[in-house]
Amino acid sequence: MQLLKRVHQFGSTKHRFASDIGSTNRQKMNLFQAINNALDIELGANPKALLFGEDVKFGGVFRCSQGLNEKYGTDRVFNTPLCEQGIGAFGIGLASVGYTAIAEIQFGDYIFPAFDQIVNEAAKFRYRSGNQFNCGSLTIRSTWGAVGHGALYHSQSPEAYFAHTPGLKVVVPRDPIQAKGLLLASIRDKNPVIFFEPKALYRNAEDEVPLDDYELELSKAEVVQQGKHITLIGYGTSIRVLREASKMAEKDGVSCEIIDLQTIYPYDGQTLVDSVKKTGRCIITHEAPQTCGMGAELSAFIQEKCFLHLEAPIRRVTGYDTPFPLVHEPIYLPDKFKIYEAIKESVNY
Repeated sequence: MQLLKRVHQFGSTKHRFASDIGSTNRQKMNLFQAINNALDIELGANPKALLFGEDVKFGGVFRCSQGLNEKYGTDRVFNTPLCEQGIGAFGIGLASVGYTAIAEIQFGDYIFPAFDQIVNEAAKFRYRSGNQFNCGSLTIRSTWGAVGHGALYHSQSPEAYFAHTPGLKVVVPRDPIQAKGLLLASIRDKNPVIFFEPKALYRNAEDEVPLDDYELELSKAEVVQQGKHITLIGYGTSIRVLREASKMAEKDGVSCEIIDLQTIYPYDGQTLVDSVKKTGRCIITHEAPQTCGMGAELSAFIQEKCFLHLEAPIRRVTGYDTPFPLVHEPIYLPDKFKIYEAIKESVNY
């Protein structure tokens, strides 16, 4: 099936990567404005789309739904009680009877009360009914990752919990252009999607975002920087950190290839394999704790597929196996210096 520039039923254009978008009709937006623009487009194009969550009617604590209640009314953009389990269950019910349910969990740290509904109900709805019923038009948006002052209850990265669940898709964007396209693709995908939004980038990431209705392909990793000597893999906020570490390594004559996973599950293994076979070295980074994180899964997969091509052990540069700290956040996070040291150790192995 042709995946490039496929016209969606709502007039959307589908692209493989953000760099493929040729639109000249653009506007400067930060990440939360790009999210807002994507939600506005979907609500305008799809009369069955509903947006709901805690404080969503009032624009949300990060302003992602600002102005949408005034534009589309309380029947379509509305608040829910402070009950994440109820938000998840309500979204499943809406999606199972034909609505496009866009649920917001205010912080990823508080998605866990909804874990049973997401993992045992949403992910298995199609399978247990033999494809007679599904809730594939459910998207759960939630904030994700460190923010500089969030401590243990407002900084977690829970993607690996959900990446262990067949039936779900898990997506984390890195910038405004990508966030808009991946969110629209997630909303329109016929599987339940967990869409994690890096809250540290809501106002810090800016770009000229196309105003058109467009989607970016899910389950496709993007090579954001070509390189020869080592492969650096990450997603979300870590892509910025990898770019900074790559510039440091470049001064030593080390050419780094950087890959943004984009879709955490199901991930694009082929792009990873092609890169590591070329470079012979690999570093994987994420903010979440190391044990049983996505780095462990990717390391095992790459080792199985690229063993004879590896020139050094695969390295993981991640958060520590501790609760997320407050005052020690700079020590906890995998920064450019930790990644740079891992690059040096790998190329000199």
